[in-house]
Amino acid sequence: MVLFINGGHTTAMKRVFQLITEPFRRSIRNKLLLAMIVLAALPVIVVTGLAAENSRQSMENEILDTNLSSIKWTGIYLGEQFSRLNSLIYSILLNEHLNDYIAGIEDDKLSSQLATQRNITDLLRSALYSTNANVISAEIYVKDSGKLFRVSSEGSEIRSPAGNPSPYKELFDGKKYLMIRTDPGKPDQFELTRSINRFEDRQVVGGVTLGVRWAYLDQTLALLNRGPDETVLLADVNGSITYQQGDGPFLLHAAELSKLPHDQPGYMFTGDAYVFYSPIEPSGLMLVKIVPANTINQSARSTMSYGLIVGGISSAVAILIACYIAYRMSQPIVRLARYMQGLGPINSNIEPSDIPVSGRIDEIGWLETRFVNMSGRIKDHIKTEYTMTLEKQTAELKALQAQINPHFLQNTLQMIGSMIYAKKPDEGYEMIRSLSAMFRYVIREAEDMATLRAEVGHLQHYMQIQKQRYGSRLTYAFTADEEIMDCRLPKLTIQPIVENAFVHGFDHKPGQWRIDVGMSLEGKEILIRVRDNGIGISPVRLEAVRKELADCGSLRRKEGRIGLYNVASRIRIHYGEQYGVEIEQACGGGTVVTIRIPYVHERREES
Repeated sequence: MVLFINGGHTTAMKRVFQLITEPFRRSIRNKLLLAMIVLAALPVIVVTGLAAENSRQSMENEILDTNLSSIKWTGIYLGEQFSRLNSLIYSILLNEHLNDYIAGIEDDKLSSQLATQRNITDLLRSALYSTNANVISAEIYVKDSGKLFRVSSEGSEIRSPAGNPSPYKELFDGKKYLMIRTDPGKPDQFELTRSINRFEDRQVVGGVTLGVRWAYLDQTLALLNRGPDETVLLADVNGSITYQQGDGPFLLHAAELSKLPHDQPGYMFTGDAYVFYSPIEPSGLMLVKIVPANTINQSARSTMSYGLIVGGISSAVAILIACYIAYRMSQPIVRLARYMQGLGPINSNIEPSDIPVSGRIDEIGWLETRFVNMSGRIKDHIKTEYTMTLEKQTAELKALQAQINPHFLQNTLQMIGSMIYAKKPDEGYEMIRSLSAMFRYVIREAEDMATLRAEVGHLQHYMQIQKQRYGSRLTYAFTADEEIMDCRLPKLTIQPIVENAFVHGFDHKPGQWRIDVGMSLEGKEILIRVRDNGIGISPVRLEAVRKELADCGSLRRKEGRIGLYNVASRIRIHYGEQYGVEIEQACGGGTVVTIRIPYVHERREES
C-alpha cells in the first residue's frame, strides 16, 4: 500500500513537472526568454540580496556596538552616583559625635544624652541638606542602644523600636555590608543601607540608610536612549528587579538575570531579543537593557528598503531588456518554423515568394535564404508528384467507367434476343432503350461528377433490366427526399453498390429477393442506404471488408468492374477522409451499405 501511494505521488510529481516544462520544451523562444531572464535578473537579485543583507548586518553591528558602548558608560556613571551616596554615608560614619555615641563614651546625665542625640540628628539633617533634592531621608540605627534616628523632609524623630527594625534585621541576618531595596508602597524611591562596623573588631554595631528617589538615576539612564519597545532595568545579584523603565514584551526571569556575568559589560541573544548588561560598582546591581530583535531589523529596514528598491528596478529593467533581446533573436526562427509548418500540403496558400527574408548576414539569414530555395524546390516536386498521381488515378477511373460488367451485358443481350421472339417488339425496344441509356450515361458524360437525380436515373434503367430478367422474384423499392436530388456526387456511385447485392447477396439465395434504396438528409450530410435480404456477410469477412475500406487510399480494380472500394476511394478523393462507405449486417438477414457524402448544392471542381 505504501509503495502504491509513493508510486502515485511520484507519477503526480512527474505530471506536474511535465506541465511546467512543456512550454519550454516545445518553444525555442520560451527557452531563450527563460535563459535571458535568468542570466540578466539572477545576478542583480543575488547582488541586491547580498547588499541588503550586508546593510542589515552592518546596521545590526552598529546598533550592537552603540548599545554596548552606551550601557558601559551608563554603568560607569551610575557607579559614580552610587559612590557619591557612599561618600555621603562615609561622611556620616566619620562624625565624632556618632563615634562617641556608638563607643558608649557619653555622660549618664539626661542632658548629655539629649545633647548627643541632638548632635546626631543635626548630623543627619546637615548631610540631607548637603545633597540634591532626590535624597529624601537619612537614618541611623544603633544596635546596642536600640535607638533609631531619622530625618526627612517631613521632620525628624528618634525611636526605640522593639527588636531590629527593617531593613537592618535583613542586613544583620544576611551579614551584608551594603543593601539596596525597594518598598512596594513607594515605587518611586529606594533605600540604600550600609552597615556600621566597629573599627577594632569589625563587628556590626548598626546601620545607615538613605532614602533616594529613582529620579536621581533617571537622567543617567536616559543615556541609553530607550526605544518604545525596549526595557531598561536594575537587578540585584539574586536576579530580583529593583527598578524598571519601559514595559517591553521581552522580560527575563530572575534565574536568567542572576546568571548574567558581573565582571564586565556584554550582551547575549535570546532568540527574541538582545540583552545588554553592565555591572554597577559599588552598588552590586546589574544594569540591563532588553532590545527586541525586530527593533534592530526595523532600524536596518529603512536602509535595506532603498537597496531593495534599486535592486527591484534594476531587476525589472534587466528582465525587460532580456525579453526584448530574446524576442528579437527568436522572432525570425519562430517565423521560419511557422512557415515551415504550413508549407507541406499541395493546397497550401503559402508560396516561397511569400516568405519574408530579413536580409540578415548571420546564420539566421543564411538559414532563411536556404529555406526559401529549398521550399520552392519541394513545392515544385510536390506539385509534380501530385499531378502525376492525379492523372494516373483519373486515367484509371476513366478506364473503369468505360467498362460494364461483361456478364451483365451478355445476359442482357440474350434476354433482349429472347424477348424479340417471345414478346411484343415494344417490350424488347424498352430494354434496348434502357441499355442504351446506361451506355450513354457511362461513356458520353465527360464530367466525373453528377447529380443524385442523374445517378437515380441510371440506377432505374439498371433495375428495369434486372426486373425484366428476374421477374416477380425481385422486389425493388426506392425513397428519397426531393430537396437533395440536385446535389452532386461522383458518377457510378450507387449502381455498383446495388450490383454487388446481385453478385454477392442473391447469387446463392433461394426464394424472394428484395432491394431497398433510401436517400435522406441528416444534418449536413446525405446518407444513401442500399439494403438487401441476401445471404449476408460473415463476421470475419465483415471485419476484413471494413478494414480494407478504412485503408483504401487509391482506386482499385476488382474483377474488371467498379467495386465497393473504388466507390469509397473516389468519395474520399472529392470530400475528404470523414466521408465514404460503411457496411453492416441487416437485422433479419442481408446487408446494409451506407454511402455518406456532404450536403453540397454547387458543383465541386476536382482539386
